[in-house]
Amino acid sequence: MKKVRLEVLGLSQSQVQESSYALVLGDEAGERRLPIIIGSWEAQAIALKLENLPTQRPLTHDLFKNFAEAFGIQLVEVVINNLQEGIFYSVLICEKEGERVEIDSRTSDAIALALRFDCPIYTYDFILSSAGIAAQSLREPAEGGEEGEAMQESFEKSGALENLTVAHLKEKLKEAVESENYELASRIRDELKKRKALDG
Repeated sequence: MKKVRLEVLGLSQSQVQESSYALVLGDEAGERRLPIIIGSWEAQAIALKLENLPTQRPLTHDLFKNFAEAFGIQLVEVVINNLQEGIFYSVLICEKEGERVEIDSRTSDAIALALRFDCPIYTYDFILSSAGIAAQSLREPAEGGEEGEAMQESFEKSGALENLTVAHLKEKLKEAVESENYELASRIRDELKKRKALDG
């Protein structure tokens, strides 16, 4: 299977799940976004590295990097290799003296480590096709924030996803993508997939 390289585009606070964040990855072509919901501790570990903020003592991911390098182990790439029931699975591809080993990892930890080792992040096209969101119509990031929050609020007042028609869901999906509300977009996408599966 052909791998697709991803880059970390940013983090946004979840508007639905308390103490959760949406980690947004994008493919190199800029055509698709992959939102992944992660916890606050993992988000902090990723944000610290994205902003290059120093810490007084090594955090867990920094300790892992220091430990690996002390023993001549390099993290050469991270692969998001599966998606089951909304959960992303990843592996760390490590190398020592020319020998490669795959280590199972939570995706949030894998991304935090990839940033520290400055190694590439990959996934497979079937995962992007299943969980990715098209990005052709995205606006500039500065236009997304308040509008996305207002849309989320009005959307929740209009009723649960289950009560909306397919046409309405598609319209809301477009609006969510345009305002860069990836968490809402992924929920709508999942509801559309569920409807399609029920229709056979």
